[in-house]
Amino acid sequence: MLPGVGVFGTGSTARVLVPLLKAEGFEVHALWGRSEEEACCLAKELGIPFHTSRSDDVLLHQDVDLVCIYIPPSMTRQIAVKALGIGKNVVCEKAATAVDSFKMVTAARYYPQLLSIMGNTLRFLPAFVAMRQLLGEGYVGELQVCDVRVYGPSLLDQSYGWTCEDLMGGGGLHTVGSAIIDLLSYLTGARARRVHGLLRTFVQQNVSIRGIRRVTSDDFCFFQMLMGGSGSDAVCCTVTLNFNMPGSFVHEVMVVGSTGRLVARGTELYGQRNGSKSEELLLSDSGWAGPEVTEMPLPHLQGLCSMVKALRQSFRAHEERRSWARGPVAIAATFEDGLYVQTVVEAVKRSSCSGEWECVEIMSQEPDPNHNLCEALQRNKN
Repeated sequence: MLPGVGVFGTGSTARVLVPLLKAEGFEVHALWGRSEEEACCLAKELGIPFHTSRSDDVLLHQDVDLVCIYIPPSMTRQIAVKALGIGKNVVCEKAATAVDSFKMVTAARYYPQLLSIMGNTLRFLPAFVAMRQLLGEGYVGELQVCDVRVYGPSLLDQSYGWTCEDLMGGGGLHTVGSAIIDLLSYLTGARARRVHGLLRTFVQQNVSIRGIRRVTSDDFCFFQMLMGGSGSDAVCCTVTLNFNMPGSFVHEVMVVGSTGRLVARGTELYGQRNGSKSEELLLSDSGWAGPEVTEMPLPHLQGLCSMVKALRQSFRAHEERRSWARGPVAIAATFEDGLYVQTVVEAVKRSSCSGEWECVEIMSQEPDPNHNLCEALQRNKN
């Protein structure tokens, strides 16, 4: 039986998600927005019967058993942890910090019977599902290099908000790079051990953001990762993100091995073996049958559509509304994956400041919030 859904967020993802959920048979009972006006406007537009700016009103709604959280990263942890504690299944976007991600992991471990997955939709894109399968079958031989390029227009909102602030989870690295970091781990089956990165904010002010306010989130990011084994056995990954390029969106992921290569351009998958004169089309673009969506790049849009279909299959397998089957969503990123990704993001930021390679060390326990204060007091005493 499909659960009733409550959606947190009124941004572009929520606008796309709600029609996709309804198309797959889910009933969306409640919508949360940061203001009553914001929530009311979108609820009327999408035909959602209940709207509110109070989070508890959605979490405690008797008909809501699945919560989809697409809100600013700084607010994600609070809602996700509370939702699990109340007994709701959760699909959510990334948190703002590794500490927030760790708290989400702790909650998910405490309630293992509940669904708790990250909304990293690229894992569900058919091109990447096929790429992972071909890698497992040895299409490229021994994997050596991954190269990713994502180019597009500015990620900033029309007015000053969280997308402008690095500390609030804005910027290309956190917004788009986190999905790429997760995707590379999914494709290779390995995790980054060391990283090196460079972040820049080329557009610090514009027509809408000026005066005393400045953008601190990055609009250009280049980073390298050594994944898996040590020394020469590690897979070398390079990622370039540039959001100063108006025009068509570029999304290319290439993996190169000892006997060939695979490359996903947009939603299509190509391959070429060593010795072959040209690459072959392995998976064509099936096209987007839904309404035109300009706010979301096609790879993410089709991935989101596939993820919603997987959720339907997962919940339809059981009669109880909150019960779900793991199989259809087995490829989804877990909260543990979210913690790993956020750890890599923070390591890349440290590297950009230090100019050095940084190790990726995933926290195993929550840091003491008074640790820095205690160190400062000890220094003053001495």
